Amino acid sequence: MEVTIVIPNYNGKHFMKPCLDSLACQTFTDFKVLVVDNASTDGSPDYMKEHYPDIEVIALNKNYGFSRAVNEGIRHADTPYVILLNNDTTVDAHYVGELVRAIRRSPRIFSVSSKMVQMYHPDLIDSAGDLYTLIGWGICRGSGRPVTNYTEPSVIFTACAGAAIYRRSVFDKIGYFDENHFAYLEDIDIGYRARIYGYRNIYSPTALVYHVGSGTSGSKYNSFKVKLSARNSVWLNYKNMPFLQLLLNILPLAAGYCIKYLFFLKTGFGKDYREGISEGLQTLKKQKKVPFRFLHLPNYFMIELELIINTFSYARDWFTRKLFRK
Repeated sequence: MEVTIVIPNYNGKHFMKPCLDSLACQTFTDFKVLVVDNASTDGSPDYMKEHYPDIEVIALNKNYGFSRAVNEGIRHADTPYVILLNNDTTVDAHYVGELVRAIRRSPRIFSVSSKMVQMYHPDLIDSAGDLYTLIGWGICRGSGRPVTNYTEPSVIFTACAGAAIYRRSVFDKIGYFDENHFAYLEDIDIGYRARIYGYRNIYSPTALVYHVGSGTSGSKYNSFKVKLSARNSVWLNYKNMPFLQLLLNILPLAAGYCIKYLFFLKTGFGKDYREGISEGLQTLKKQKKVPFRFLHLPNYFMIELELIINTFSYARDWFTRKLFRK
């Protein structure tokens, strides 16, 4: 087998049939499916055993979160490539084949992000890969844009781990998903780390995925998600930026956190965001920084440049949407 598709699951039994049935219709068939269950209480393991007995399931003894679940799957895999796929998705018949074709292009490609389309609004994009900015915001590229956009392959900052393929051997060099994150921003964190080591992340517009979105957490914004995302954003910057880069970016980062706080204050999640930032700062010393190596200095310069470009690109896009919205 060339590919292992790892599907993390937590109380997502109602998503499994459409997701797995779409995988059964792939034109590229050199893959196997592995479900990692985070101690679901909705009968997911029994459902899999009854309806999909040929699919291997790793049942964890408690809910360890997304990062631990996918790490279990990646370590268990024995294939050159691993696809991470959210359970609240269905995929196009050419999905797996297109991802494999894209990642085969170069051994320096760590990940390939698919074109994620909103399940209930198939005329709109959910994600065309992730960007990261100087103000510490992760951006779902193309989110809410017409599906006719982002039709060309391109280099991106990181892949969205909800539907992406990864070169398994690279994890042994750069490390696995940070299990301290539990969930949220762990994909930007590992993609950022891969960039430091000189690997690339790219986007494939022909690998189509239809995504419900927030299938496990339940909503775009909630107390749990806001708090974890805030905490993880502090860790992400601390771990991946050397001291001098943090010092250089301290003002735009502070501005980004202030703007986000005001936004969440307005939407009723100000306390959760504040608590997440506080927890992130208090636990910094427990986080493992990416070791600084002079060999990687050109990569840090390129990353800094991209953070600046992404910030201005996002600002232009935001103002354009506000200016021309009906």
